Amino acid sequence: MAGKLLLSTAYLPPAFYFRLIRDAETVFIEGEENYIKQTYRNRCRILSTGGVLNLTVPVTKGGKLKIKVKDIRIDWSKRWQQVHLGAITSAYGRSPFFMYYSDYLFSIIKKKHGFLLDLNHELLMECLRILSIEKFINYTSSFEAPGTDPGDQRYSISPSNGPELSSPPYIQVFGNEGFVPGLSILDLIFNLGPDASGYL
Repeated sequence: MAGKLLLSTAYLPPAFYFRLIRDAETVFIEGEENYIKQTYRNRCRILSTGGVLNLTVPVTKGGKLKIKVKDIRIDWSKRWQQVHLGAITSAYGRSPFFMYYSDYLFSIIKKKHGFLLDLNHELLMECLRILSIEKFINYTSSFEAPGTDPGDQRYSISPSNGPELSSPPYIQVFGNEGFVPGLSILDLIFNLGPDASGYL
C-alpha cells in the first residue's frame, strides 16, 4: 500500500500491521481517537499449548466515559507484566529464535511505562528494527472521522475481523492442529527469526 497509512496504536499486533507499515510511504498512528476496548490497542494473541491466548495490558480510565487513546494510562495495580512474560516464555521458549530476541522485547515490557501509547511505540520500534523495516512513525495531532481513504486502517485490523495476512504457513511451536494465522508479530519473529521480514 503506497501513500499515507493511518493505523491505531497496537500492543504487539499481527504481522499484517507490519506489512502495511513496510509498504506505506508515510505512517501515522492515531493518538487522538477515543479509546476503544477489546481491540489490539492493548492486547495481542499468542499461540500457547492450550491454543490461542489473549494477553491484555490493563488500563485505567478513571471516571471518564470517553478518553483519548494518548491519555490512556496503564493500570499498575495488576501484575500483568509477570503474566505476559510468563505466558510468552511458555509459548515460545522452545521456538528457534526466542533466545535471540526475547531479552530486547522483555526489557521493554518490564519498564514501568505510564501511558499505553508509550509502551506500544517502544515495542513497535523494536519489532521494526528486528524486521529490518526503516520507517519514521508519525502521530496524529487531531482526529478525523473515518472516510473512504483506503489508507485509513484504524478500524480494520481487529480481533473481531479475523486474520488479515494471506501468506504460506510456517512452522509454529504449538501448531500441531494446523497453522494458526493472525497471531502477534511475536509468533513470526520467534519462529522465523531473520526470515520473518521476508514472510511479510
